[in-house]
Amino acid sequence: MEKKKTAAPEKRKLLLQLFMSTLYISAFTFGGGFVIITFMKKKFVDEYHWLGEEEMLDLAALAQSSPGAIAVNAAILVGWRMGGFAGMLTAVLGTIIPPVTLLSVISFFYAAFAANLYVALFLKGMQAGVAAVILDVVCSLGAGVLKKRSWVHIAVMAAAFLATFVWNVNVIFIILAAAAVGICTELWKHRASGPQA
Repeated sequence: MEKKKTAAPEKRKLLLQLFMSTLYISAFTFGGGFVIITFMKKKFVDEYHWLGEEEMLDLAALAQSSPGAIAVNAAILVGWRMGGFAGMLTAVLGTIIPPVTLLSVISFFYAAFAANLYVALFLKGMQAGVAAVILDVVCSLGAGVLKKRSWVHIAVMAAAFLATFVWNVNVIFIILAAAAVGICTELWKHRASGPQA
């Protein structure tokens, strides 16, 4: 009985921290879902140490490959990982409140925003910042892949970059191909290690 009494406040504290973190991240994330992955990594991996870097990379890959908005998908996965169903609901709520509020205001005043020169200039200026944030996450997560020194992973990363940047291959095909290579690699390792006693 005593254990339940101490566990409940800790769970509430964790959920509040998760809600405030996702609310903060979502409120200051401009430029799409890839940017939110950078903020989540800094908050949940570097600051709170709730997740490992490799686990965050896996969650980012799952969030991107699932249908829907990357930000919401990532919030679902992180929330579920940290607090189960309640954590998932908390993280999603924290993630959707800022954009829903902002888009509601913008849609109400859409005509004024669309014609405003300063709003257009503001959005143009933000593009450079968004590009820098996306480059940061690419370098950070790419460095994690390079640290493993797995030639298969490095080759997949290079091939995926060439496929999307040079040949404009659809991202869905790149994700499916990378998943197939990952499955084949793990099956090969399992087969090479032999049957386990």
